[in-house]
Amino acid sequence: METLLDPTTLLLLCLAAGVAGWVDAISGGGGLLQLPALLIALPGSEPVQALGTNKLSSLMGTSAATATYVRRAPPDVRTALPMALAACAGAAAGALVASRVPAAAFRPVIVVLLVVVWTWTLLRPQLGQEQALRWTGRRHYAVATVAALGIGFYDGILGPGTGSFLLIVLVAGLGYSFLNASSTAKVVNLGTNLAALLVFGITGSVLWLLGLLMGVCNVAGAVIGARMAITRGSGFVRAVFLAVVGLLIVRLAWDLLP
Repeated sequence: METLLDPTTLLLLCLAAGVAGWVDAISGGGGLLQLPALLIALPGSEPVQALGTNKLSSLMGTSAATATYVRRAPPDVRTALPMALAACAGAAAGALVASRVPAAAFRPVIVVLLVVVWTWTLLRPQLGQEQALRWTGRRHYAVATVAALGIGFYDGILGPGTGSFLLIVLVAGLGYSFLNASSTAKVVNLGTNLAALLVFGITGSVLWLLGLLMGVCNVAGAVIGARMAITRGSGFVRAVFLAVVGLLIVRLAWDLLP
């Protein structure tokens, strides 16, 4: 049953969805805005409904961003497809572990890793400006697939900032430019969002009307964000990435406080 919302709350949710779509299309991390907004706006609903509705809106925005990138900055599909499959498998494993191991147990390690990556990216302004792949052939695909499996596991057990983790792997690990990494990450995100939405849909955990309405706003933000990333290049994507990862560090560190 859909939750009735007053016009002001609905407007704020649509605004959050639009901004989330913009952020997610550039650097990932749109869920840091959209999911908390849903949790606050739906206090009487089960948290899983917020998760499911968030995935519907995100899937629509990611689809629009992917289409925009494909036309103007084609992603590396041969790398993205195996990464998407591995991430889906990792997410399923993460969801299973989440039911047995508290997610809080993983947060300290993740916060430390994010601080290291954020500092390293900040101190290396040339990182990701130009594409220089570290490996080719089987080694390239093996590293990408294993990394995606780990990111998918994180997505299943915790979730926030999965798109930003993809950028970290593609830029710092594999040697993509920020722009090409963002384009490729959208294909991976598309697969993981679709898989998650299927699960949430089967279990009846999606508020479809609200998710579709927010999805329209997410699409608008995603198209604008993707076009800005393509026009302004890797330097712009890097700046947004640093801002989003900084917020992610604060968010996860806050959760560690007693």
